[in-house]
Amino acid sequence: MPSSLFEIIELPNGDIALQRAGEEGEPVVCIRFSQESLYFLRESKFEVAKAMIEAGLEAASEMAERDESTIEFEVDSDSDTQTIH
Repeated sequence: MPSSLFEIIELPNGDIALQRAGEEGEPVVCIRFSQESLYFLRESKFEVAKAMIEAGLEAASEMAERDESTIEFEVDSDSDTQTIH
């Protein structure tokens, strides 16, 4: 059974990632801040990333409770980018 503990780490490329504690597999979530963002965040990038992850988990939990199945995805055929409405 996979671990239910998670950790927030900094990857070698500077991205912030959420991964299962003690595992080396692919992260559950990766956050990449632009250079401009990093300039303004300075030492707060971990706190901001943690708040972003917590907000995402809370939103996912709320959607699961409501059995939300009406999220629309808009896919740009010219790129790999998806827009969630």
